[in-house]
Amino acid sequence: MNDQIHTGDEHGELGDAEYAEFMELAALEGFGADEIESELAAAGHGPLPVLAVVGRPNVGKSTLVNRIIGRREAVVEDRPGVTRDRVTYEAEWAGRRFKVVDTGGWEQDVLGIDASVAAQAEFAIEAADAVVFVVDSAVGATDTDEAVVKLLRRAGKPVVLCANKVDGPSAEADATALWSLGLGEPHPVSALHGRGTGDMLDAVLEALPEAPAQTFGAAVGGPRRIALIGRPNVGKSSMLNKVAGEERVVVNELAGTTRDPVDELIELGGKTWKFVDTAGIRRRVHLQEGADYYASLRTAAAVEKAELAVVLIDASESISVQDQRIVTMAVEAGRALVLAINKWDTLDEERRFYLEREIETELGQIAWAPRVNVSAKTGRHMEKLVPAMETALAGWETRVPTGRLNAFLGELVAGHPHPIRGGKQPRILFGTQAGTRPPRFVLFASGFLEAGYRRFVERRLREEFGFEGTPIHISVRVREKRGRKK
Repeated sequence: MNDQIHTGDEHGELGDAEYAEFMELAALEGFGADEIESELAAAGHGPLPVLAVVGRPNVGKSTLVNRIIGRREAVVEDRPGVTRDRVTYEAEWAGRRFKVVDTGGWEQDVLGIDASVAAQAEFAIEAADAVVFVVDSAVGATDTDEAVVKLLRRAGKPVVLCANKVDGPSAEADATALWSLGLGEPHPVSALHGRGTGDMLDAVLEALPEAPAQTFGAAVGGPRRIALIGRPNVGKSSMLNKVAGEERVVVNELAGTTRDPVDELIELGGKTWKFVDTAGIRRRVHLQEGADYYASLRTAAAVEKAELAVVLIDASESISVQDQRIVTMAVEAGRALVLAINKWDTLDEERRFYLEREIETELGQIAWAPRVNVSAKTGRHMEKLVPAMETALAGWETRVPTGRLNAFLGELVAGHPHPIRGGKQPRILFGTQAGTRPPRFVLFASGFLEAGYRRFVERRLREEFGFEGTPIHISVRVREKRGRKK
């Protein structure tokens, strides 16, 4: 498969000759150069830049996140402590896409509020390329806001100051007072009504890089970054200690004893790897909801920074909704993936039978991920982890030349045409792989391709070219009717 790997130049990841060949194909099929360029740019830019939304509780962060992403997904509720299933969302503004990390709404207790806000902000800022700091302009800058400002200054990330709850011209004076925070111009916004959010998002685009600041694998021989993720007490810290060959992380029967992400450079299989342990934070009974939320936030931050996610599943327990959410988080982030089934040595034959059925049904969406059955405690089969990680990373970085891809697409369309719908039969005209890490394909078609047919195309791509251990992104551009003005 190595002959398929190709590094790119100014045309995303298409070489000059390949790009010329591709544009000639596009012209023959009636696609304009501008729409081709825009589609390749959208598909080929790699991992999206990350925007963190931070601020103390009840200033309207989740309302602002919903406004930015254009739909109601982040939970908005007056009661602090609302646990979210997701904390990362994809957004678009002025033709540019980016990710938003929502840190809204969890309040530890009245006395510990400063520490609580700081903890949330730290986790989010860690993964962010830029930050929106939300302040309630009607209340003004509080001591907690001042504490967050210090945190932001230390982090050194670009900051856009959002003065929220400015519902009319009369409230704009309140926003002006926030110049005192020393973070530059306060942007008066009403997240609830949408007032001023456009100007604020223009400022966000100026703060965000066109592509993420971190370029994975740029340094020759640099360590690959691996996130160990999974629900609390699944054995993440035990696994890190086992691959390190020493006790580097506290392991405790109490779920969630790891407080902070721990980056460890570890020699394994003759290579140096950078492991991030993302185990859940220490819990107290009355802080259960907030602890789960922090664990999700931290996992999201670690996954955004990683190249590959090793998802640990506890073989002794049924696969849970939480396991599925964690897998989805890694897939949606576009990371290479390895599935590690931990505590395998504790199973009897009956449990192994039912576990195989669970994996097939509950984790069928990642049937392409390499799987290792391990014991983090005893070290059983840990030697299989490195080959699995190398396989997944190779799949993540694989690129199929345009000529070879179109020969494959031609055979696929001839042998398995799209079903006829409404008297029409849409057809894939040609395509290209616009990027890697993960592989991103753009297909140009004569009509809308149904989701089932897209899944079929993805399945056949995997059968033909491998792509083991990596999600695949496929976008489809439908040809405008000939003669119609573009």
